[in-house]
Amino acid sequence: MKKIGPAQTRVLILAFIVFCGMSRAGDLRAQSPNLSGIAHVAFRVNDLEKSRDFYKTLGFEQASAFSDAGKTSTAFIKINDHQFIELYPRTSDSQPGSLLHTCFEAADLQSVRTAYLAQGLQPTEIKKARAGNLLFVMHDPEGHLLEYTQYLPDSLHSQTQGKFLEDRRISTRLLAATAGVKDLEAERAFYMTKLAFKESAPGSSKLYPAGDPDNEVQLQSASDKPRIVFSTADLKATARDLRSRGFQPQKGHAAISITDPDGAIVEFTSLRRALAK
Repeated sequence: MKKIGPAQTRVLILAFIVFCGMSRAGDLRAQSPNLSGIAHVAFRVNDLEKSRDFYKTLGFEQASAFSDAGKTSTAFIKINDHQFIELYPRTSDSQPGSLLHTCFEAADLQSVRTAYLAQGLQPTEIKKARAGNLLFVMHDPEGHLLEYTQYLPDSLHSQTQGKFLEDRRISTRLLAATAGVKDLEAERAFYMTKLAFKESAPGSSKLYPAGDPDNEVQLQSASDKPRIVFSTADLKATARDLRSRGFQPQKGHAAISITDPDGAIVEFTSLRRALAK
């Protein structure tokens, strides 16, 4: 057998290292952080009844709720079979009404968690949450909570499939939620480099998750009012509809908005414009 010289040995070692690196890169690409979109946004509210009535007037029904010590602790307001608004009543004067967190849905939660671990992030272990869905959470660089869920067939949410969907819903899809941050550029870099979110336009603070360009997280100053954005096919018709329900919509740039009982902005924008990334 012909002996391999030092130079050939170095070439073989280098080739082996390159091969291992390519294999590792392929493994990371396979560990896709793709998300299915926004599963829910959670609000802490000053008056649960007022907030429920507000969303009911918009045509969104309460699909289920949790009660603790004889009082409602969480109300699940249904937008569609995959999107909800969670309302948590304030339990002390030190808790202002606010947007608490956004939760993202994934078809394969384990793949998302594995991809985040590969990025050096610290997601919690996946567990079965109280509602019966798989869940893990983690925090962004400023400590804000991020939730991730995978719906299971026997969960509280799945049991309401096809139910609590009024024909009078003002919208059938939640498009975006804001994230109030102190350092806009640092948070933008976190979402793009660690979470694989993409820009809706170059340099934009509107970011969408890999796997679903139809949902956005909109980064804004922590001092700005929280906002959620719904799609609508016809802004003028939606404005008329809102007025018929007792609201006075405010006109903005290619959008209209109303304010919830706690001061959060509920915005409506045309679906055509929202999808024009």
